Amino acid sequence: MTKNIVVLGSLNVDNIMKMPRMPLVGETMALTDVTTAPGGKGANQAVAAARQGANVSFIGSVGNDSNGQFMRATLLTNGVNVNAVTTNSEVPTGSAYIMLQDNGANTILIHGGANQALTVADLDENVIAKADTLIAQFEVPLEVIVAAFKIAKANNVQTILNPAPAVYDLTPELMHVTDIILPNETEAQLLTGITVENNEAVLNRVSNAILAKGVPRSIITLGDAGSFVADRDKRWWVKPNKVDAVDTTGAGDTFIGTLASVIDADFNNLEETVKRASIASAIAVTRAGAIPSIPTRDEVDAF
Repeated sequence: MTKNIVVLGSLNVDNIMKMPRMPLVGETMALTDVTTAPGGKGANQAVAAARQGANVSFIGSVGNDSNGQFMRATLLTNGVNVNAVTTNSEVPTGSAYIMLQDNGANTILIHGGANQALTVADLDENVIAKADTLIAQFEVPLEVIVAAFKIAKANNVQTILNPAPAVYDLTPELMHVTDIILPNETEAQLLTGITVENNEAVLNRVSNAILAKGVPRSIITLGDAGSFVADRDKRWWVKPNKVDAVDTTGAGDTFIGTLASVIDADFNNLEETVKRASIASAIAVTRAGAIPSIPTRDEVDAF
């Protein structure tokens, strides 16, 4: 069955700065390349879900500028419905500055722009109510996410939260309307105060701390160490697919969009879904860029 997915999230133009390594404090370093590309966690996740065959609609905001037109066109080109994307004439389209090292690791700085100007009034309740799954990240205001998730749960719509960046607390109000939360290891550490290590005992502690906040399921993505899945009954570690990473930008977003596109309403296929999402993100890191690196359903099937 083809799923109907709504992504509430960010639309950013990525400014990608390639460098041998991160510069030291006070150091001047020459970049090896500078490029511009469409991005934003929301946009990446929407395209990932669409490339896996889902019907995807986007709720978000752009500025009244060329970057906003660029982001709308990018979503449309990738089969994402933009009828619920608003235009804000007071602020620019969001932007990101990605420092990409030669080893594929990245550090990202964000200017929210129109993403942070999104309001509860901008939400299209009908779009949310007709979805199978609603995805959100922390690149839009918290009150908008909470309102959207409440609409979703009132209409039996599955909710997936990516708490990135980890700028908001996991409040009971939000956790009680969240079906599954997907932080990476850095976000999990910031949200729980527990230092994340790649051993089962520590990951169990971190997962317990997350579930104690009221959410029934969590998946901690661990980069090249795979992912750790927890619900109220069991825990398991999904080992990684070994590949040579070129660029890790967008890998987590690819994971989330892929997972959302195939997960059952009752989460019965969670284990196989996580494995498929892991394959998609493994393919993505072997390519440069965020949206350009996201694989299609056929590519994931053939891996």
